[in-house]
Amino acid sequence: MAQHLKSSSSRSTLLNVLRHNLGLGSPSHASRHLRHNLPHNPPSTRVSPNPLTRLCNTMVDTLSSTSSHEDANSQVMDFPGGKVAFTPEIHFISESNEQRVPCYRVLDDNGQQLTDSRFVPVSEEVAVKMYSDMVTLQMMDNIFYEAQRQGRLSFYATAFGEEAINIASAAALSPQDVIFPQYREPGVLLWRGFTLQEFANQCFGNKSDYGKGRQMPVHYGSNKLNYFTVSATIATQLPNAVGAAYSLKMDGKEACAVTFFGDGGSSEGDFHAALNFAAVMEAPVLFICRNNGWAISTPTSDQFRSDGVVVKGRAYGIRSIRVDGNDALAMYSAVHEGREMAIREHRPILIEALTYRVGHHSTSDDSTRYRSADEIEWWNKARNPLSRFRTWVESNGWWSDEAESDLRSRIKKEMLEAIRVAEKTEKPNLNHMFSDVYDVPPLNLREQELLVRKCVKSHPQDYPSDVPL
Repeated sequence: MAQHLKSSSSRSTLLNVLRHNLGLGSPSHASRHLRHNLPHNPPSTRVSPNPLTRLCNTMVDTLSSTSSHEDANSQVMDFPGGKVAFTPEIHFISESNEQRVPCYRVLDDNGQQLTDSRFVPVSEEVAVKMYSDMVTLQMMDNIFYEAQRQGRLSFYATAFGEEAINIASAAALSPQDVIFPQYREPGVLLWRGFTLQEFANQCFGNKSDYGKGRQMPVHYGSNKLNYFTVSATIATQLPNAVGAAYSLKMDGKEACAVTFFGDGGSSEGDFHAALNFAAVMEAPVLFICRNNGWAISTPTSDQFRSDGVVVKGRAYGIRSIRVDGNDALAMYSAVHEGREMAIREHRPILIEALTYRVGHHSTSDDSTRYRSADEIEWWNKARNPLSRFRTWVESNGWWSDEAESDLRSRIKKEMLEAIRVAEKTEKPNLNHMFSDVYDVPPLNLREQELLVRKCVKSHPQDYPSDVPL
């Protein structure tokens, strides 16, 4: 009997039985009646021929011992960060939940809106611009990629398959929000007004490039558009974003910092330092992870054993969400809501966008060496972010085949003209390699400049003739 009574379900059942037999109002009344009205002699002296009385006596003993046991379990330790309850059980937290974190989406793979889907409303003007910029980004990538293959650019990296993450997140932000990109978010700049000519100037490294030709192609930056210059090193932008977010908070700005990174970036120490830094300082920053399945040739199965990146937020005390990164409406809604929470509540937000890198990692990579062409083609057709969003926009009567044709024709002409102008524009002067770091260049830097100029003069055939000395 006592063993059975130790389970809460058994105690509850027996108390209900006693409640009915004794005419009491509730199981708790029955429990109190047993404790206060029955004799508390040693068990051996409480022998009664009445079966109900014997049962009550047994319950008093058991409830008393159980109560003592539960009282011990209810003790807590007032530890820094909050009270911690004690337990007599040896229990390890599971390495993963039985079910994976669900993925928020609004549109199905065919672009049809899901029944009862909840999302932030998008106006016709915003929706058309979102789709137009997604098409523009895709065409810009195609043309620049071909220009690199023709030997006209030294390097390029596309955003094929990730257009929705680029454009939808940018659409949900304010121009005052500060962007700390990785290298696959040119769509954010495009949305903010960076022109095709400005993209071309950077990729060709001419004197109109804001970086003065010092950076690799696709390493864009714009002070005017609150877009920090891309750095090729992985995840270093994350702690920087937290610092900027904390500054915005201290200045009372109605803005946040937003930083992008890939699934591979979550393996860097800067990722963990940034999340902890943001949580502790309650910084209004959005961490947007483009989990596209591959960190160059490393698949996510070799990257981590956790349920993706979204679960890492909770470990640092950060509110998180997993989103279909190929669903423009879902991305827009998640970033919009995340931004509001970050600013209003002074908190960091982690968004894991599940997507797929349809293109090669860069022009230096051949992704068919480590993944099948069939896999790439399936993602490009079955879960294409452009076709999904276009279906939804057309269903609202906001787009047509004629509009599509006009857009693509115009963008192609603008891109080809931008490349023509960028190629013919003079390169930055050689002295820009050594300027803008020190007010007065140190001796070792001046010596390096003299050495470069001497080499160019001695071997003019080995250096580009269009770089002014």
